[in-house]
Amino acid sequence: MVMLVFTLPSYPYVFKVIRDRFPAVKRISEAEVVAKYRFVKRQDRVGRMADTWEFSHAAFPIDRFDPALLEELLEAAPGKVCVEGDQVVIRHLFIERRLNPLNLHLERTDDATLQRAMCEYGNALREIAAAGIFPGDLLLKNFGVTRHGRVIFYDYDEIVPIEACRFRRIPEPRTPEQEMAAEPWYSVAENDVFPEEFGTFLMTDPRWRRAFTEQHGDLLRPETWQAIQAAVQAGEVADVFPYRSEIRFSFG
Repeated sequence: MVMLVFTLPSYPYVFKVIRDRFPAVKRISEAEVVAKYRFVKRQDRVGRMADTWEFSHAAFPIDRFDPALLEELLEAAPGKVCVEGDQVVIRHLFIERRLNPLNLHLERTDDATLQRAMCEYGNALREIAAAGIFPGDLLLKNFGVTRHGRVIFYDYDEIVPIEACRFRRIPEPRTPEQEMAAEPWYSVAENDVFPEEFGTFLMTDPRWRRAFTEQHGDLLRPETWQAIQAAVQAGEVADVFPYRSEIRFSFG
């Protein structure tokens, strides 16, 4: 809803162009999106957030573009994309490593690989939070899997400093009407986060939810996130290891 993303089949990177207009549900400006990407660039990414390269006035041969793609770029981002002779010029874009989206990876994998991927997903959430960032949109499609099986976060338009979040438990309903209500009966502020909802809304496949709960069930409790938040505020630096224990150098 915020970015147009395209790639060359022979190229291990993707090009990300900010749309000129966002849907109403995205209450964010273009300047804020750019600021968030630059914030991530400066932040310790602990090996869990894709690096980005920012470019201006990048020119591409027009004959490399699928006509449908070019039409969509010109329609959705006319303020940034134009055709000059035999070139497509993009006034501002980000380049990022191409990854296999986690949700697609899970749909076509065996049980053992699924378990490992959901373990990696939970580890990514913990380590990003320990670096002082809450990803905001935790949907599996916003995370990718590298060729080594590592899960990486790559969609930054909703990130916030973890100190800005308020991790809450969902209040118990007081009446049957509240329990059956389609909308929350309790107040929800902008940066309120309810970890109990993660399992329901992020992991629609029961196998995914079960694998995640078995390995990272504590991430569905607000107290876990509050503890990480308190550690960040206290200036604690968590140990983050870039490789799994079985392939990591160690002392004999």
